[in-house]
Amino acid sequence: MAAERIVFVHGSGRFGAAAWPKQHRLAGRYDCLFVKRYGFDAAAAPQPTDFDADARIVLQNLNGRPGHVVAASQGAISAMMAAVARPDLVKSLSLFEPACLSLTADLPATMQHRALVGPLFERRQSMSDAEFLREFVRLVFSTDAQAPETEDAQRSAARLRMQRPPWEAPLDIVPGVPTLVVTGAWEPLYEEVAGYLEGTGARHLHAGGDHRPQDTGAGHQALEEFLACHN
Repeated sequence: MAAERIVFVHGSGRFGAAAWPKQHRLAGRYDCLFVKRYGFDAAAAPQPTDFDADARIVLQNLNGRPGHVVAASQGAISAMMAAVARPDLVKSLSLFEPACLSLTADLPATMQHRALVGPLFERRQSMSDAEFLREFVRLVFSTDAQAPETEDAQRSAARLRMQRPPWEAPLDIVPGVPTLVVTGAWEPLYEEVAGYLEGTGARHLHAGGDHRPQDTGAGHQALEEFLACHN
């Protein structure tokens, strides 16, 4: 019998298999596909966010048979959009620090986040990639960004400036599929999204690891156990 498929969807930083180092071990039991969202490529020029194209990538990689979808940060948007469009193909959703801010647009932490970084997105066309990166990291993570000196770093900075704010995603319905949400318990914004999803039936766990709880032992174990329960 063919192994069940898992489609992994990255956020706005590392992409493909590089975004999921701890989850490579699942390939021994599952048919794991570590996809690249639209505009994320090691060689081709970065492209602006296309939420619909990302959702199509998820569905295309499920290849017409039910499977699991695991996503992180902004990748959770396309994962949920795919599940809304084709709930018959998505057996389960596992979302790590989901940036599904269009769902929580009227809640306090999301409103505060939009007030903080919204003006930056509004003036990004007049900024260089390095300027946008520096300001974004300062506002969101309260630290200084390393100047993008390598070709990969420059490509990543260009891609970041092209990303649409997650609160613009056309996502206002929560799919009725089994859902696990794992957060790092470090940022009220993601806890607010997790609480919203928990209120619609999702299971919510804390695993540490700040914005990458999938890299922690607790986060990976939670994923393994959730997948095993929905085979």
